[in-house]
Amino acid sequence: MKHLVSKAGLDGDFYIESAATSTEEIGNGVYPPARRKLAEHGIGCQGKTARQMTRNDYARFDLLVGMDSWNIRNMRNICGGDPDGKIVMLMDFTGRPGDVADPWYTGDFEATWRDVSEGCKGILESLTQV
Repeated sequence: MKHLVSKAGLDGDFYIESAATSTEEIGNGVYPPARRKLAEHGIGCQGKTARQMTRNDYARFDLLVGMDSWNIRNMRNICGGDPDGKIVMLMDFTGRPGDVADPWYTGDFEATWRDVSEGCKGILESLTQV
């Protein structure tokens, strides 16, 4: 998402972070196969480490985007609900609502790249429409 926003010249208009809804990877860097897939598309992730989502994130951000139903459930639990309707599924911004293909289980980083790219483009389009 940061890469798309930057390419659109909108860096100053967005504040974007990533956070985990589980604790397994907290403090770890980007998973090597994911890092390689991002590099194929000119996206670096040097120095990025996983952090845990917190209840405060609900107040800090206008939109909280989950990759799958499990993330959405965890996000609502962490945030104590979703009274303002800020928690959304990434793929809801595409013509193919549902879960992002999780490469941790599928091993298919290309499918995940396509899902995430399409979803992020959809979010950017929806947020920049006049």
